Amino acid sequence: MKLGDMGAEVIKIEQPNSGDDTRSWGPPFVNGESAYFLSVNRNKKSLTLNLKTSEAKEIIRKLLLQSDVVVENFRAGVMEKLGFGFDDVQKINPKIIYASISGYGQTSSRSHQPSYDLIVQGESGLMDVTGFPDGAPTKAGISLADVTAGTLCFEGILLALFQREKTGKGERVDISLLDGLLSLFTYQSQIALSSNRKVTRKGNQHPTITPYETYQTKNGFLNVAIGSESHWENFCEAIHRTDLMRDACFITNAKRVENRALLESELKPIFLTKTSEEWISLLQKADVPVGKINSLNDALQMDVLNEREMLALVQHPKVGEIKIVGNPIKLSSTSQQQFSPPPLLGEHTEEILLSIGYSKNTIGELQKGNVI
Repeated sequence: MKLGDMGAEVIKIEQPNSGDDTRSWGPPFVNGESAYFLSVNRNKKSLTLNLKTSEAKEIIRKLLLQSDVVVENFRAGVMEKLGFGFDDVQKINPKIIYASISGYGQTSSRSHQPSYDLIVQGESGLMDVTGFPDGAPTKAGISLADVTAGTLCFEGILLALFQREKTGKGERVDISLLDGLLSLFTYQSQIALSSNRKVTRKGNQHPTITPYETYQTKNGFLNVAIGSESHWENFCEAIHRTDLMRDACFITNAKRVENRALLESELKPIFLTKTSEEWISLLQKADVPVGKINSLNDALQMDVLNEREMLALVQHPKVGEIKIVGNPIKLSSTSQQQFSPPPLLGEHTEEILLSIGYSKNTIGELQKGNVI
């Protein structure tokens, strides 16, 4: 999808009749279209092919000859069985970038095992560090493993294309959901690797910084993030507790983390004296990082999203006008991106086949033969 946002022609290969599994993921459905599918399939053309037929495989070969990139997310070995593994495709087009996304990568003892986002969120340790200490392991509220793998694949494809400009040769990009999710752990994994400390759930507390967490106010909750000593000083002045700055227990971040419980006993009653709105106004004036905790619906109404051109409208053939979240990558030389809507199943099959030399009569025969 991101490559499509940048102007690439993206052809999505789907099974005839059923299509991408996520077309059925719901509710909610909007005029029969899955909201899930709509979220990640803009700027793509849908071509339906029955890959078990020789005619469909010939269509794939023709497409590979004129393509720059092929992306697949089967478990390891499936594409080889279809005759389109990396080595097979390299013989057809040596310059192609071949990107694979799977649960455990192409080179591990678990390469042939199926996996999903939820499985990897558990296996990676993410669920064990998410949530409150006395609560159950908790998954992230978004498909973090899946989206991270897709983003890393996008990054890998761009690197491979850049490398091809130098060498003239294609490249394989091998992305594992487990690798990708673990790469996000940064300080958490380093704590585990560099010490004997067990990394545990801390709710909304940061393991190495404080105050950097959620506080209850007179009418709700808000987040405060003190990431530097200057922020700490501004914070203490704003809450009229400059004595905390001089207290030996809190004089550095390390001391504050060491004495977190004592500091919390000082701060929690203070936050209960004002509303979230009052604290946000007060702390923002003091240049202290602070923010309200929005519902997703409220977050999508923030003015800053329109200012950043992060929301766009597209006209879908069945749904009508839909609002979508745009691309977060902003380039100085490009204006706001124009997005095409997520495709209907097989919407572009005839268009694509005509473009690679098939006649309308032949396309009709392929339809009769359940090839497309």
